Amino acid sequence: MRHARRRVVRRVTRLAAVGGLLLGGTMVTRAMASETPATSVPRTYAQKAGDMGTGLVSRLGPSRTAGTWIGYDGRPVVAVTDKDAAAEVQKAGAKAKVVSHSMNELKSATTTLRSAPRVAGTAWAMDYRTNQIVVRGDSTVSSDDWSRMTRMASGIGSFVRMERTEGTFTPRVNGAQAILSTGGRCSAGFNVTNGQSDFILTAGHCGPTGSIWFEDSKATQRVGKTVTQSFPGNDFSLVQYADGKAGDGSAVVSVGDGKGVQITGAADATVGQRVFRSGSTSGLRDGEVTALNATVNYPEGTVTGLIETNVCAEPGDSGGPMFSEGIALGLTSGGSGDCTSGGTTFFEPVTKALADLDVKLLVATPAAGSGSPAPTASGAQGAAGSTSPGSSTPVAGGTTDEPLLSRLTDSRNVGPGLLLIAGSLVALAATRYIRSEQDRKAYRQYYSATWN
Repeated sequence: MRHARRRVVRRVTRLAAVGGLLLGGTMVTRAMASETPATSVPRTYAQKAGDMGTGLVSRLGPSRTAGTWIGYDGRPVVAVTDKDAAAEVQKAGAKAKVVSHSMNELKSATTTLRSAPRVAGTAWAMDYRTNQIVVRGDSTVSSDDWSRMTRMASGIGSFVRMERTEGTFTPRVNGAQAILSTGGRCSAGFNVTNGQSDFILTAGHCGPTGSIWFEDSKATQRVGKTVTQSFPGNDFSLVQYADGKAGDGSAVVSVGDGKGVQITGAADATVGQRVFRSGSTSGLRDGEVTALNATVNYPEGTVTGLIETNVCAEPGDSGGPMFSEGIALGLTSGGSGDCTSGGTTFFEPVTKALADLDVKLLVATPAAGSGSPAPTASGAQGAAGSTSPGSSTPVAGGTTDEPLLSRLTDSRNVGPGLLLIAGSLVALAATRYIRSEQDRKAYRQYYSATWN
């Protein structure tokens, strides 16, 4: 039995190494039952800057501030509404920017937008740096609906900015370290525990409660079952391991090429923070957090409280983990655009999911003085240019030559409506980990044709 479990762990690890992380994150290979979460979480540079800004905003209050972000020099910046507040911010060692509209005004604007009739394909978030509410409409929003929303925005005030965006706001379906069901293919985000059983934390749109997940297309290696789902509203779910326990490598996020990143804790994201996301379609990508508390009106329903970023993503990247400096930040929820033209991607905050589900992240304790280099991504952006994904570690048993299986065959499970195509079984083409631009375009074209 023990040897059989080890074989399963090695197979799952290989899939993670090939796929990078896609939809839910790396299924991270299972963790030892004896492993316990670390009691102390290392503080990263971005966290320290974010904590200072958040503390000042909390102290001064929503009528005198309008958000905080990390400046391009790495220092926290706080938007304030008066000179006295600006003086307090500067005295504390942060930068101050005097703006016209307080957080109370920005929140009032979003409340008005939320109270209007729902329009699928729209999203809005607070842009702290410009002191505006940005409302976006994708290609599915009709001209009549957009005109109506524009009139509403004008009534709220000139600080509401309207933008049309290409593509479609949609949950990104498919998995990195694949877990498969008849409803779709997803991947795990991070491994968590309630102290008695271990679970995979992944996107809620992956499947409803009761979904059965396998690590192979022939449904011979059962991973577990979805025991809790929250979507829409939120976008997270728990998949309980079939044997109740995770295994070796539970705190490692695969980033491809047999490499992984050790996850040492969880934290809230900060506007301006440089972040990383990994997916089996587009690989390891980076960008920065552009807004918090975003609302997205997917065709399947509205999700609130999301992290907005300019990290690109493509079909198949959904549910994958977002992290920085080894700290878990979010689960890929959805977005628009691609990694050729760019786009907007939204993430479910990990801290909120952990709190709502009453579970703890399974984390690693990095070896003291570890000098192993961290994986890097091209086109780095963000406030702290030296920020890395986190401490690099090998993915045991990984190989870059093994194909990523994707055909879904188990007839016992029916996935959620958003993952069903024309009410029939979703058949996904088996594909190798996509490295070239030509392969990626073909992959994206296949999914676009399937959705449409």
